[in-house]
Amino acid sequence: TDLAQRMQAEKVLLELIDSPECLSQCQLLLEQGTTSYAQLLAATCLSKLVSRASPLPVEQRIDIRNYILNYVASQPKLAPFVIQALVQVIAKITKLGWFEVLKDQLIFRDIIADVKKFLQHCLFSKHRKIATSFRDTSLKEILMLACSLLKELLAKPLTLQDQQQQSLAMQLLKLVLNCLNFDFIGNSADESADDLCTVQIPTNWRTIFLEPETLDLFFDLYHSLPPMLSQLALSCLVQFASTRRSLFSNPERAKYLGNLIKGVKQILENPQGLSDPGNYHEFCRFLARLKTNYQLGELVMVKDYPEVIQLIANFTITSLQHWEFAPNSVHYLLTLWQRMVASVPFVKTAEPHLLDTYAPEITKAYITSRLECVPVVIRDGLEDPLDDTATVFQQLEQLCTVSRCEYEKTCTLLVQLFDQNAQNYQKLLHSSSRNPLEITVQEGRLAWLVYFVGTFVGGRLTYTSTDEHDAMDGELSCRVFQLISLMDAQLPQSSNEKVELAILWFLDQFRKTYVGDQLQHTSKVYARMSEVLGITDDNHVLETFMTKIVTNLKYRGRCEPVISRTLQFLNDLSVGYPFYCICLLKKLVKIEAVKFMLQNHTSKHFPFLGISDNYSLSDLRCRTVFYTALTRLLMVDLGEDEDEFENFMLPLTVSFESVTQIFNSSFEQEEAKRMLIGLARDLRGIAFALNTKTSYTMLFDWIYPAYISVLQRAIELWYREPACTTPILKLMAEFMQNRSQRLNFDVSSPNGILLFREASKMICTYGNQILSLGTLSKDQVYPLKLKGISICYSALKSALCGNYVSFGVFKLYGDNHFDNVLQAFVKMLLSVSHSDLLQYRKLSQSYYPLLECLTQDHMSFITSLEPRVLIYILTSISEGLTAVDTIVSSSCCASLDYIVTYLFKHLAKEGKKTLRCREISQDGQRLLHFMQQNPEILQQMMSILMNTIIFEDCRNQWSVSRPLLGLILLNEKYFSELRATLITSQPDNKREVLDHFRNTYATNPEQHRDHIHGTNKSDRLSV
Repeated sequence: TDLAQRMQAEKVLLELIDSPECLSQCQLLLEQGTTSYAQLLAATCLSKLVSRASPLPVEQRIDIRNYILNYVASQPKLAPFVIQALVQVIAKITKLGWFEVLKDQLIFRDIIADVKKFLQHCLFSKHRKIATSFRDTSLKEILMLACSLLKELLAKPLTLQDQQQQSLAMQLLKLVLNCLNFDFIGNSADESADDLCTVQIPTNWRTIFLEPETLDLFFDLYHSLPPMLSQLALSCLVQFASTRRSLFSNPERAKYLGNLIKGVKQILENPQGLSDPGNYHEFCRFLARLKTNYQLGELVMVKDYPEVIQLIANFTITSLQHWEFAPNSVHYLLTLWQRMVASVPFVKTAEPHLLDTYAPEITKAYITSRLECVPVVIRDGLEDPLDDTATVFQQLEQLCTVSRCEYEKTCTLLVQLFDQNAQNYQKLLHSSSRNPLEITVQEGRLAWLVYFVGTFVGGRLTYTSTDEHDAMDGELSCRVFQLISLMDAQLPQSSNEKVELAILWFLDQFRKTYVGDQLQHTSKVYARMSEVLGITDDNHVLETFMTKIVTNLKYRGRCEPVISRTLQFLNDLSVGYPFYCICLLKKLVKIEAVKFMLQNHTSKHFPFLGISDNYSLSDLRCRTVFYTALTRLLMVDLGEDEDEFENFMLPLTVSFESVTQIFNSSFEQEEAKRMLIGLARDLRGIAFALNTKTSYTMLFDWIYPAYISVLQRAIELWYREPACTTPILKLMAEFMQNRSQRLNFDVSSPNGILLFREASKMICTYGNQILSLGTLSKDQVYPLKLKGISICYSALKSALCGNYVSFGVFKLYGDNHFDNVLQAFVKMLLSVSHSDLLQYRKLSQSYYPLLECLTQDHMSFITSLEPRVLIYILTSISEGLTAVDTIVSSSCCASLDYIVTYLFKHLAKEGKKTLRCREISQDGQRLLHFMQQNPEILQQMMSILMNTIIFEDCRNQWSVSRPLLGLILLNEKYFSELRATLITSQPDNKREVLDHFRNTYATNPEQHRDHIHGTNKSDRLSV
């Protein structure tokens, strides 16, 4: 379905939900709908209806629940997805009404009793007991019966055209597979971790597995049945090979493994059935499971091991050569060889493992097959394996381990292939009749070879590597560095994206392995590189790195993948942690290429910094990374040199002056907009890297007041365009971050207050303008409105928690910037629905921490809010208490704790009679009066917290327990009732725990004001 149709369908759905006849129309669809999709539409409408912020009456929700239960019971042929959707409606009604009371009963708590009316089996809590009993009494017999019937089937002449015979064989094989896939211990393995699964066969099944006839049966079935059925036999064998080791004694395990290996040998000697993709895939899984479950020392002791390992090697080589056939199955073959080679150092037996013979052949087959696929892919227009980088990197990681077995053979092969292809490439470049197709083929091969070199160099392990291996790495690396020179010499006329990405991959692997570590200065890798290239140590390598980075940024500005990867590489180099990286930075800043970048970071030298229409606005995002790395390098020797900083900022100064002139003259809107987006991203990168007070002050003095007013003007003009407002708002949010105490200005400096005033202006301007947009469609509300609001909230939270502004000064001197930004916060908040607050993760993770700051330090503002605003905020806290995101739930708990603590302290002061008459706080009195008018708000939150601690797996128990004491002290009567209800609802064996809590903690909560003590109690309360 296209986007327009989906939007139209969504619109119709929303109109149906808002219709007064929604329930009757849903009932009509369920009862008279002719398709399952009509029933699904009705279920979706009901789900959205019961999830609305303003809930339906309790009686109506009960009617909906009962109707759905009866409907499901009376419609046995409903589509599975319709049943699932209707069950979700019941689940939502139950969850959202968990605390609903009707006639003194928690009406939605008896879900099991309600479901039992039409589900005629035991409680869900007994399901595991049923499964265990079934496993112990019946499952073994079912498996034996299925195997017996399969033997009888195999004993008769098989007629492939007989559909009944095929159907019987299929069902029996599925039955065996389901028996072996049974959840034997009540802890099903993650299906995504296929190669790590072990089948926990019960001990009383040993006799079945010890009989050689059992395995022989399934191997015979594989050879006898057609592919559709034989792959089921292989799936069963995969499970047999995964049987837990402890089921056998050592001799029994060796015998069992011998039977498995014998079967593998038979399959590989008669490989016709493996031409079927299903059989091939299952057989590859089977081979991988052999090494997952058995040690290499056990495999080499098997009688047929030498023949079988040769057959497996030939099978793997053939599979790799047919790279286009079942590529997903190659993962299992490489897993087998990777684990076998990794186990070589731990083999204690005298029997030869023969991996030194076959592992190099596997590596050779993979390398040559990938080189041979290049011309086929290019000439036939096939999908290039290199485009699937996730799969390529996964396979290269596996191959890396295999290649280190007999590394000399691998390196010799790679050197030979690299030299051959590089020479052919040079000939093509210098040929009078250049063939673009042949050049592209050679570049594709070179890209693969560079990836191989980078993988093998990056796979160096300190405890297994030798000087000879390091020298080989140097031999390989020389060729890549020479290729870099060859490729760069062709610029700007030609460039190949795949080769460039491969080179960047190699440089990063070389950096991780041989650059920076003090132990590598004496490495033999530099000996050969010194002879060929004059690169004697990592200083020269760093020069090569930086030259390559500058070259890419200069000449490949239109290739976003190369620019992005180059900047990421530069960013990795600029990170000054740990200590040896700090030394690395000191070396970097002495390199001429780095000095050139620091002095010439303009679009003239680096076209990707340009603002022409040739670049999309999304391409400008990479500028932030560029300036972050560049500023880190600047900071190495900057100190307090303001002139140096001014020189560095000069290109940005020129750009800001240009924007100012545009604003004051003809006002070319598109040009000014693009320049400002770029500047905002540049400045955000710079601000992110400035983590000292001195350097940050330089930036603040540079931007304030002249240029920050330009940003304010942009927000006012282009508030409808997130592409412009988002970078500017993110820049302001970064400015407000007091990271490493960088905003702790001198005591005589007003900069902290000035910065907050500017942030206040921007947030107020954006908030007022964005609210003028009115109602937005669902697909526009986040990008046009909620995203900007979330950034504003993040900026405000950073300001309130930064500890660099004394907010009392504003009121003292009649400055309304603080009050204005708080009012803007309220206006923006009221324009957002409660469901959106929790639905959009970035919004919830900015709003709730901000609310925590406000309740902690600005309760006078909270108490001054109108009742409807207070209800909105407290409702949002109540809903956030049960959020899955711990950031949200913890912030809600903290906010609630600050509120109830404020109330309790106010009550305590009010009750004291001192000699000096104290005026009762009007703020506290106002909040207290509101809570007295709406007692159900705090009571509901106490119920939520109690249920969370007692019945749920609480991941942030300390945070949840914090507000509990204050809630109990403020609502002791309700707490007594809630406690009684909770205890009554529990089974007899759990009531004792709750009674203990009542007697030792809750009977006199004022003696337990220590929250830590309360947390320890809540730990013991969880049931």
